[in-house]
Amino acid sequence: MADSPQARAADFIWQTARVLEQRRFAHHFVPGGADTDGVEKALDAYRNADGGYGHALDPDLRGPVSQPLHTAHALRVLDSLGRCTGRRAEDVCRYLTAVSNPDGALPAVHPSLRGYPAAPWLPVPADPPSALLTTAPVVGLLHRNDVWHAWLFRATDFCWHAVESLRRSHPYEAEAAVAFLDHVPDRRRAEAAADRLGRLVRAERLVLLEPGRAGAQPAAEGHVPGEHHHPHDYARRPGSLARRWFSDAEMARSLDFLAANQRADGGWPVAWRRWSPGAELEARPMATLDALLTLRAYGRL
Repeated sequence: MADSPQARAADFIWQTARVLEQRRFAHHFVPGGADTDGVEKALDAYRNADGGYGHALDPDLRGPVSQPLHTAHALRVLDSLGRCTGRRAEDVCRYLTAVSNPDGALPAVHPSLRGYPAAPWLPVPADPPSALLTTAPVVGLLHRNDVWHAWLFRATDFCWHAVESLRRSHPYEAEAAVAFLDHVPDRRRAEAAADRLGRLVRAERLVLLEPGRAGAQPAAEGHVPGEHHHPHDYARRPGSLARRWFSDAEMARSLDFLAANQRADGGWPVAWRRWSPGAELEARPMATLDALLTLRAYGRL
């Protein structure tokens, strides 16, 4: 197994990753390495007194202050540990309540980030609008873990209205919508909304169905040339509603591309625009973990 994709990824992780990603890798892929407490302790280094998470947990937002994007990432980690419940979830909901807009939803970037570096595509307005991009994944994960809090009611209503009103979108927003629809309790409504969203994603060409012809398909608005979403980016697990958007052949091509995209150093590249060497260095182990987890979910490891 020394030259297997997983072994080469392990070498990359141990050489380059932050402590959090090293512990996450051990939890998911090292036999006997499932140190759940160790992962949670590493995540605690990014936690703030307000219940949110900061300190560049998402590498594209620097600085110590709590941000919705950081907190959404923290919830994904806690969910993978089965610990997105109890006091931890209550503290997160307290933070979400404090930074939400009057409609109950989250901005993409909270103004508290002003003065700290951030990726150029994440501006810091003084009065940021509510964003499905940040609100939907958080709401979906809280529903997945049967968390009930007053914040969830209006935020869920916001997500339903935003998803069902979409006439145009961009790949990251559509991906966020899937994270909501995969876990919201009203399953019949979610399936209907997901079906319509899938038709929109295909009609607007927000997905690259033939990786070998990437140069022939323009990138989505605001993306750099070559920055595409693939079927596996929407359907990260076979049970996702987004899996129904793609044929078996389309999904197989997507997973073939993902497996082949592992670099010589054992890691996967980031798919988005590079703006800072440090941010890219921290993001690649995260991208590598995501790739491994998706490939394993589809039986490709």
